[in-house]
Amino acid sequence: MKNEKHRAPVAVILAAGIGSRLSPLTDNCPKSLLSVGGSVILERMIRNCLSCGMSQFVLVLGHRADEIKKFVDKTFRGIRVTYVINDRYRETNTGYSLMLASDAIGTAEFVKFDADVVFDVKILRQLLDSDNANVLCIDRNIALEDEEVKVIANDQMQVLEVGKSVDPKRALGESIGVEKISAGTGALLFVELSEMMESRGNLQAYYEAAYAQLVDKGTQFHALDISGLDWTEIDTAKDFAAANAMFSSPVTTLSRGQQKVLDEAADEAAIHTHV
Repeated sequence: MKNEKHRAPVAVILAAGIGSRLSPLTDNCPKSLLSVGGSVILERMIRNCLSCGMSQFVLVLGHRADEIKKFVDKTFRGIRVTYVINDRYRETNTGYSLMLASDAIGTAEFVKFDADVVFDVKILRQLLDSDNANVLCIDRNIALEDEEVKVIANDQMQVLEVGKSVDPKRALGESIGVEKISAGTGALLFVELSEMMESRGNLQAYYEAAYAQLVDKGTQFHALDISGLDWTEIDTAKDFAAANAMFSSPVTTLSRGQQKVLDEAADEAAIHTHV
């Protein structure tokens, strides 16, 4: 993989939401800790990252944060995790959560994940292998309606528009909630998010609104077509059932690649401890 030649990007996982549309499944369990195909959603996501060489994580938590933190700390003892708490998770949305991760991410390249997305690891591999600095994964095989985050792109797959308000008839596909963001664009993104939240007071804005602002100002985003690969976003009981049908095999043991990443992360942590 191209990314093996330099430090892998930070994995930023947004997991602060309540998941009320999945009630009663989420009445006593955070959505990201529900089991799909025999594996916890968040566990599958982290293992996918590990298998691609990613060992540094930023988790933005809110609802039932202690339960999620306890699960991650117990399940993955060797990875580097920074927890960011969104205390205002009841009144804010994904844009606010991503903004809070700014200090933890610093100047690093990162891949942003919505914690309720279950996906084939091949999607992440293709994303990391892309030569483009800023990449949105899109699926062209989705029947687009108002709910989906839609993307319009030109023939070179450069993003022209992104958001829920995009005309479905003009859209190329749906953004699946997994994006690669360069360090330089990240700096611009966090400025945009801060202005959205603080100056305009739009606490309920989605992070895609900031992407759209950056696109309008000339920042280039590439649309990566992952059509045909398995993925699903889990918002409702219907989504949950579909996810379990799509992902029937559990991910419960570490592959050699995953264990190698954990060992390297542990060695690096030990070096820093003794410096």
